[in-house]
Amino acid sequence: MIDFTDQVAVVTGAGRGLGRLYALELARRGASVVVNDLGGTMHGEGADTAVADEVVAEIEHAGGTAVASHDSVANPEGGEAIVGLAVERFGRLDAVISNAGIFSSVAFDELSVDDWRKMLAVHLDGGFYLSQPAYRVMKRQKYGRFVFISSSAGMFGQPMEAHYAAAKAGLVGLSNVIAIEGAEHGILSNTVLPFGFSRMVTETVGDPKVLEGIGFLNVIKPELVVPIVAFLASRDCQLTHQNYSACAGRFARVFVGLGEGWFAERDSEPTTDDIAAHLSEVSATEPFTVPGSIFEEVFAIAAQLGVTT
Repeated sequence: MIDFTDQVAVVTGAGRGLGRLYALELARRGASVVVNDLGGTMHGEGADTAVADEVVAEIEHAGGTAVASHDSVANPEGGEAIVGLAVERFGRLDAVISNAGIFSSVAFDELSVDDWRKMLAVHLDGGFYLSQPAYRVMKRQKYGRFVFISSSAGMFGQPMEAHYAAAKAGLVGLSNVIAIEGAEHGILSNTVLPFGFSRMVTETVGDPKVLEGIGFLNVIKPELVVPIVAFLASRDCQLTHQNYSACAGRFARVFVGLGEGWFAERDSEPTTDDIAAHLSEVSATEPFTVPGSIFEEVFAIAAQLGVTT
């Protein structure tokens, strides 16, 4: 059985919904868990310390070990405090599940600067403010696991969610670089794109009867997301620089592929008209590769051109 004995995990947004389930699962498997939650609304308003405290009590009642954190991830001081609490209380930090988030729906042409900044502050800035101090601890330990909770909204798009999609897509870029830089230090980083019937759904769809009529919601139980998140946070995981979708019991890799494309003749000066003429080749998705970094793309092109790098 995959276990987290003697390991310490931080789970943000762990007071409700998916975050609570991640925290409970890691604690059940032996982790000491920092349960972080500001206790605000899904729209990012207010605070309630009882939200995190209740999950800690639930973990302790089941025989596990946990401590509550009420700091916000949306500022650097909050991220430092969350990591500091883990190290102060438990002596180390092995896994971070960056899950804290807010949600709102606004048409793109009506999206205010405040809406935009608030969403990025919690999801993307929060991911950075938490992961950087955690990375420093893990680098000293020569071990660590990051799991960033991204979204299919960011990878594939979702109407009325430009701010949310941009923030979630940004986490993929953040995770990619942590994975590359962290590899030599034993630090792995991946993302999960979850579907779950949780507060994000119930609080953003107004009429409960509408929810009852959507049969799909019956099969996207939030518990079905937990296994892959827990695996990626564990010692058993040796994967890094990957993204995984978890939906209705289906777990699948999500990737950005690079098509073979069209090469202009060597030393030629391709024109806009050439692009139009070769658009089918430029846009083709087969065959494709999945570069491990920007350098792999550049080196591959250089090799095809016979250029020494």
